[in-house]
Amino acid sequence: MQNNFHITVIGDLSEVPREAWNRLAGPSNPFLRHEFLNALEQHHCLQEYGWYPQHILLYDNQTLIGATPLYIKDNSYGELVFDWGWAEAYQRAGLAYYPKLVSAIPYTPATGPRLLCADAELYPVVAKQLMQAAISHAEHHNMSSVHWLFTDKRDTELLQSKQLLLRLGTQFHWENHQYENFDHFLASLSADKRKKIKRERRHVQEQQIQIETRHGDEMTDELWGIYHRFYCSTFERKSGMPTLSLDFFRELATTLPRSIVIMFAIHDGNYVASAFNIRGTDTLYGRHWGCTAEFHSLHFEACYYQGLEYCIANKLQRFEPGAQGEHKLSRGFLPTATWSAHWIANPQFREAINAFVTREQVAVHDYMEELNAHSPYKSAEP
Repeated sequence: MQNNFHITVIGDLSEVPREAWNRLAGPSNPFLRHEFLNALEQHHCLQEYGWYPQHILLYDNQTLIGATPLYIKDNSYGELVFDWGWAEAYQRAGLAYYPKLVSAIPYTPATGPRLLCADAELYPVVAKQLMQAAISHAEHHNMSSVHWLFTDKRDTELLQSKQLLLRLGTQFHWENHQYENFDHFLASLSADKRKKIKRERRHVQEQQIQIETRHGDEMTDELWGIYHRFYCSTFERKSGMPTLSLDFFRELATTLPRSIVIMFAIHDGNYVASAFNIRGTDTLYGRHWGCTAEFHSLHFEACYYQGLEYCIANKLQRFEPGAQGEHKLSRGFLPTATWSAHWIANPQFREAINAFVTREQVAVHDYMEELNAHSPYKSAEP
């Protein structure tokens, strides 16, 4: 069977039939779907910011059996596994860190598979082929490294078994323990955390702010324009780049209509803020927040509490509200490990980076243990 395998590298996902790609990606993670990744490419969200598609496809004869979403990068923007220090070290040594190869969902710190294979029995063989193809592609084009970011458990274990360097990070996630409603969730928290959340929700009510939830198929062109202004405003305030275009969001509303979940805040008849989420089969992913004015506790209400209520009402198992943020702990989100895997071409830098990530793992483990000691729940297990 192995003799029938062949690899292709493409720079445009539209060359792959949607059904063939989605069969490998599966239904659970919306960011891996052809509709999402192709919309990024087609609506000017990538190349302008240093993401150049180089997706690896593995065929058995004419059948697509494996794939890796992969990009050449000439910077580290939008990856959210920070390696700026590595790039600076290369520069000081007179070496080029860029270009590099990155397997990730652009601008999206959500854990998921990166070595796509629908056949569990074939996975070890297919994943190894995909990994080796990415490394060979980097070597052939004299790139410094290959990085698989926010890998799931299966990919992480395989990449580790192939002697890649593992890097540990942490995010704050919420698990649904069959809560019947928001009050049931609150009852699982310690008294001081429960009071804090009630107080923050009361602040929003006292300001006479209403929350309106809309899915992609419930949006209008006017609402998309309003939402996109909120989205851009956040980056403008932080001197960042609003990489996702209005046309990108509009396409998602057409191709993934029920996956889009937006919480709009309304004050005095006007939209004043929004929180953008994407829904998978069992997980809600919080992605973007924007506002035109500051309101007491509105960020917590729109980005966290409304998402929690949505998960409970729709029986979703998890809520991942994005990267970082210790303030999430007191609101019911617990520290959760995230992983990335790295192949470094230069032997000296490989050794140095390995020493760094090994020390970093110890520090991150200690950090997570300290946070867990301050769990907001009445017991370690809510």
